[in-house]
Amino acid sequence: MRLNKLHLGNFRNYRELDLTFEKNITIFLGENAQGKTNLLESIYVLAMTRSHRTNNEQELIAWDQEESYLAGELEKHGSTLPLEITLTKKGRKTKVNHIEQKKLSSYVGQMNVILFAPEDLSLVKGSPQVRRKFLDMEIGQIDPIYLYNLVQYQRVLKQRNQYLKQIATKKSDPLYLEVLDEQLIDFGSKVLLARQDFIQRLEYWANRLHQKISQGKETLTLTYLSSAFGEETTLEGITQSFGEALKKARDKELFRMSTQVGPHRDDVAFAINERDVQTYGSQGQQRTTALSVKLAEIDLMKEETGEYPILLLDDVMSELDDSRQLHLLETIEGKVQTFLTTTTLEHVKNKMTVEPAIYYVTQGVLQPELQG
Repeated sequence: MRLNKLHLGNFRNYRELDLTFEKNITIFLGENAQGKTNLLESIYVLAMTRSHRTNNEQELIAWDQEESYLAGELEKHGSTLPLEITLTKKGRKTKVNHIEQKKLSSYVGQMNVILFAPEDLSLVKGSPQVRRKFLDMEIGQIDPIYLYNLVQYQRVLKQRNQYLKQIATKKSDPLYLEVLDEQLIDFGSKVLLARQDFIQRLEYWANRLHQKISQGKETLTLTYLSSAFGEETTLEGITQSFGEALKKARDKELFRMSTQVGPHRDDVAFAINERDVQTYGSQGQQRTTALSVKLAEIDLMKEETGEYPILLLDDVMSELDDSRQLHLLETIEGKVQTFLTTTTLEHVKNKMTVEPAIYYVTQGVLQPELQG
């Protein structure tokens, strides 16, 4: 899978931009606040329909314009696929092969991307919310059914939380709460099963990479932590355990007026040689774990979709030491189309075995480096 062409209109600080990508690695070089990250963000938005930097889509539209337009030509399974997104202050419109897509799950997954930014190094030591978002974004790309179940779960969760707040001031309807419970368990159990399966497969690839980086001295394990299903591994078992967990939590939920168990409260644990990395790991071990997990997605997506995803590296090279930089480049070179931002070529070009395409970025203007 590769992105051959990118067109931007009124996106961030780019009024009009057309790029054609012929090489496997493209480097956007320039000082901070010039628009390098905006380019990676545009590719991410083209794939995911939303930004990784903001929840306010109006920030993506040039400040004096009414709408923003993104388009790309994707090469996939031997054929080309046009993708388009129009962002307005009223919402977004997406098209695949010039045909409008009404459902998010019909669009997301057409182009698979993996974003690796400095903040992703906090995947291990950050909050559980960071890890849940990571799971949702990555699984959603390769499993449209997961995305549907997640959206439905979040809808029912919102309704249920609102009703739990009402119970404190109004007479309750046990039947209505029972209906909400059934829907929450139905959609939530499917989300849980998909997450558990994803973590198991991700662990296989992440451990292989981690052992290579640590020269065989460390074994990495990933564990999905849920208050809803414990050790259950089947949909039937998870559904039953989720229901039992909700019943046990009923008094606490009525007191706190919010849903206390379910995918929205779960977490992922990382261990090196059976020792908790989040609590006891060194900063180096935490960074190696984060790097192994992010790079493991490349092989996992290849296994799932039949093609390698597109990799977006946002100024992450300067955050890694020489050893980790080399392992990252060894993992991607020759097989993964990569877009990389940096303020200097010092950490990058001399370590590459392939010739990259380089663009100098200055205040939203791109100047390609002359080859030869």
